[in-house]
Amino acid sequence: MSQADQYILGIETSCDETAAAIIKNGREIVSNVVASQIESHKRFGGVVPEIASRHHVEQLTVVFDEAMKQANLDFKDLSAIAVTEGPGLVGALLTGINAAKALAFSQGLPLIGVHHIAGHIYANRLITEMHFPLLALVVSGGHTELVYMKEHASFEVIGETLDDAAGEAYDKVARTLGLPYPGGPHIDRLAHEGQASIDLPRAWLSEGSFDFSFSGLKSAVINTLHNAKQKGIELEAKDIAASFQASVIDVLVTKTAQAVDKYQVKQLLVAGGVAANKGLRTALENEFGKRDGFELVIPPLSLCTDNAAMIAAAGSILYEKGVRSNLALNANPGLELLPY
Repeated sequence: MSQADQYILGIETSCDETAAAIIKNGREIVSNVVASQIESHKRFGGVVPEIASRHHVEQLTVVFDEAMKQANLDFKDLSAIAVTEGPGLVGALLTGINAAKALAFSQGLPLIGVHHIAGHIYANRLITEMHFPLLALVVSGGHTELVYMKEHASFEVIGETLDDAAGEAYDKVARTLGLPYPGGPHIDRLAHEGQASIDLPRAWLSEGSFDFSFSGLKSAVINTLHNAKQKGIELEAKDIAASFQASVIDVLVTKTAQAVDKYQVKQLLVAGGVAANKGLRTALENEFGKRDGFELVIPPLSLCTDNAAMIAAAGSILYEKGVRSNLALNANPGLELLPY
């Protein structure tokens, strides 16, 4: 280990994943540990905040120890601790933040609060160089955003969801179809078995808008199923899934392509849990994969869903920029993505 090496410990507890990771020099994953709570929340059909917080408390020290063990490092080897400040579930955020503050104080380490979405974007830096200016498409359970970046840590949200995020709509439609939580992977799987034969709306909003809206689509699926049931018509779940997914992907890819053209970027980073969706990945590759001089970057599945490596990667950039948080750092469930 060189004295010049930078090791950032990342901590992520914004929702239902308890995660810790160590990143070397901003780019290399030394350890990446995630304790999932999916089984605990599955019976409720979604994340229960109180249960999520309790699981974080139970798992945090175990996850810390495993991350340090995998990295073969001591706390004295660390350069800083980066932790998700927001957005997210307030109780869940607080568990990670308080643990990070305790570690930072006891070990005399700098503390860095990180925006959760910045983390998702910077997951891509763990697999490639970032070439500015660039555009990031963030698609997750709670967020659907287009973010323009002209340099590191410079975030301009040019489009965002006005109601349901894409991942949220997936989960709600899955629940309507009687599919288990989390619903996104089940919808994606069914969509590849069915035909997009049902006419469902696309919310384009006003001309030139890069904002998104999926609430109406979700309602259209529910109404379609209700009307069919009243008429005694049985619709195939796989065809509903395929039609729903086709609508979501059509809007996401079309608006992203329009933004890429308008902002004249040469790199598109895809981020968030829905980036694991096979249908979306294929559609983005078809749209952008053959553009000359253009790079489409989609992280591996392990870096799409919530993890701490992405928080450490974003924290590394902030560390180099001299950004620091003090021990008054608090959870901010509605934290905006702004330039640092």
